[in-house]
Amino acid sequence: MIFSSIFFVFVFLPVVLAIYYVVPFRAKNTVLLFSSLIFYAWGEPVYVLLMLLSIGINFISGLELEGYMNAGNMKKAKHACIITAVINFLILGFYKYYGFVIDSLNAVLPVDISYKELALPIGISFYTFQTMSYVIDVYRGKVRAQHDIVAFGAYVSMFPQLIAGPIVRYADVERQLQKRTISLEKFGEGAVWFLRGLGKKVLLANNTGSFYESVAALGTSEMSALTAWVGCFAYTMQIYFDFGGYSDMAIGLGKMLGFDFMRNFDYPYTSKSIAEFWRRWHISLGSWFREYVYIPLGGNRAGTLKTIRNLLVVWGLTGLWHGAAWNFVFWGVYYGIIICLEKYILKDLLKRLPGAAQHIYTMVLVMVGWVMFFSPSMGSAAAYLGAMIGFGGKGLLDMTGFYYLKSILLLGIAAAIGCTPFVYRKFSELLWKEDRYMRVVGVVVYAGIFLISTAYLVNDTYNPFLYFRF
Repeated sequence: MIFSSIFFVFVFLPVVLAIYYVVPFRAKNTVLLFSSLIFYAWGEPVYVLLMLLSIGINFISGLELEGYMNAGNMKKAKHACIITAVINFLILGFYKYYGFVIDSLNAVLPVDISYKELALPIGISFYTFQTMSYVIDVYRGKVRAQHDIVAFGAYVSMFPQLIAGPIVRYADVERQLQKRTISLEKFGEGAVWFLRGLGKKVLLANNTGSFYESVAALGTSEMSALTAWVGCFAYTMQIYFDFGGYSDMAIGLGKMLGFDFMRNFDYPYTSKSIAEFWRRWHISLGSWFREYVYIPLGGNRAGTLKTIRNLLVVWGLTGLWHGAAWNFVFWGVYYGIIICLEKYILKDLLKRLPGAAQHIYTMVLVMVGWVMFFSPSMGSAAAYLGAMIGFGGKGLLDMTGFYYLKSILLLGIAAAIGCTPFVYRKFSELLWKEDRYMRVVGVVVYAGIFLISTAYLVNDTYNPFLYFRF
């Protein structure tokens, strides 16, 4: 089940909200837990057992840690924390990386190990990182162990952010699990977030995604540089509005249920450096790696060489988190190298450039990165990058490229404007103005987004979420 589906919008969500608002507060976590399990089991009926196992292991571990710490036995608490983290990594690694490891061994050793490919449990990377944040923070003394397994299960399985984030750390919602504000005003605010995300996903991500799929189907031998750049631009827009739209919908659904989740995107395509881009893109993942990997490694406190090492480790892991393939690892290291260069070599030079030049520099590097991201291998990524500089089968320009450019022009302009805060701020201001006529205009705008999106969903068969595979 996905948010941008007729069934979710018109059946699942209304039924869940109706029950959730009717029951007393003490029963709301129970409703949330069971509705989340149903939501997950709708597409992953077998793997819901894996999620329940993860909930049980980490819940018991939290209690065990608390017991050791209350007894003053920090050595046992540390061992328990490490063992739980290893178990979480082993579960994630088995389902996500064992095929990658075997393929890599087959490629470098004179062996041919056969294996059965397993379907990746949807959202496992997200909820595994959430459970790990809980156990680590209990050990660090930042949060208290949760004694209510229903509340803990609701935290891990919460359907608004279960499938593709944002990654919600337990410390951020610990109090909200026991006491949260549920009001008509907050529901309205959540509805605005949800409709904004729905519009991003259905109207912009799906349509730019169709363009990208059409270009990718040509193959690099049939691409001119213009065609390759148009395809890369389409994917650049698709992944932002797809993932950003999902995150907006997740935040909106959370508000409808009384929760406040962290913002996951802050207009990343307006950035003027790669470091700034990654402060604005997938904020919850960057925050997680900074808190639980970069800082424990020493951060930037141990000298230049160790700081560079720490950055490269974090970015290598960031790439691997996104997918079990070498192109994802190279994609992560690619960003790690650029960030190191910006930090130690390019920082002053970039500051002297005009703002427009800084922005162009950033977007070109981001689009090159997306080529490694969407390519099935580094070989195909190299071929696509070659096409982007004219080494494809059609040279620099051809009629196919001009056709795609003309076809995507209006949508591309709308998407480019949609990457900036201007439009959203103006629409949001309409809803909160004292002038009731302006508020009516705001309501009409968002109602229009809902109606047009619904019309697309009724007729459109292209409606995937890209980050479901991570």
